[in-house]
Amino acid sequence: MTAPTAEKPRVVTEHPDFYIVHKPALWLTHRVHTGGRVAVPDVLSWMHRETGEPDLSPPHRLDRETSGLLVLSRDTEAARRFFTLFKTHLVGKTYLALVRGTPDWTRRTLDAPLGDLGLGAANRVLMRQAVVPGGRPAVTDFRVLERRSGHALIEAHPRSGRLHQIRAHLFHLGLPMVGDKIYGPERDAFVEFIETGQTPELTARLGLPRQALHAARLAFPWAGAQVVAEAGLPGDMQGFWDGLAPRV
Repeated sequence: MTAPTAEKPRVVTEHPDFYIVHKPALWLTHRVHTGGRVAVPDVLSWMHRETGEPDLSPPHRLDRETSGLLVLSRDTEAARRFFTLFKTHLVGKTYLALVRGTPDWTRRTLDAPLGDLGLGAANRVLMRQAVVPGGRPAVTDFRVLERRSGHALIEAHPRSGRLHQIRAHLFHLGLPMVGDKIYGPERDAFVEFIETGQTPELTARLGLPRQALHAARLAFPWAGAQVVAEAGLPGDMQGFWDGLAPRV
């Protein structure tokens, strides 16, 4: 397991009913048993300690390696209201991703069902998702923001909330995410990671020590108003992008 960065969560929006917090990469949303050799911090426990509020609760989650905006409700009534908002798809989520490849399209909507790929000779990762017949409906809107040196910066809007949806859909389009151990070009990178941890060699091959996915924007209705929060590209993703030669 990779040790987290020195970056700490920060409150982007404080509301009487909720917080919107920026989650650093390599932090969990909430405490889980990882079985790793390194203790992994989580945003919920950190916010409990910082605020002293015992009723904080995340109505959604971000993967450990994904950075970006995370909501924490402050009481049970707010938690109930967020449950309804997420269930009825009234929370707009925008992600930024760095991918390998330069698509010839600028905008594309992928409507492709996702499900478990299944273990076998070509797949040694239990959680890996894929576009499969009979899978659960999954729709993602993509927009290319910029292309550089065999890579692209892509904005993604998932209309549904399937496991690994953006990563699996990008892989299906032939655009594996930089740093992604499960949906990258190296199919056994995640197995290597479990066995050896995040070695410098693995990072060099993948480009980053984590998947280049960032939750950049949240928007939802609350008490008669529209709440919008934004967080720009984090330093590690920006540094990778700046290191690429601009397309001419």
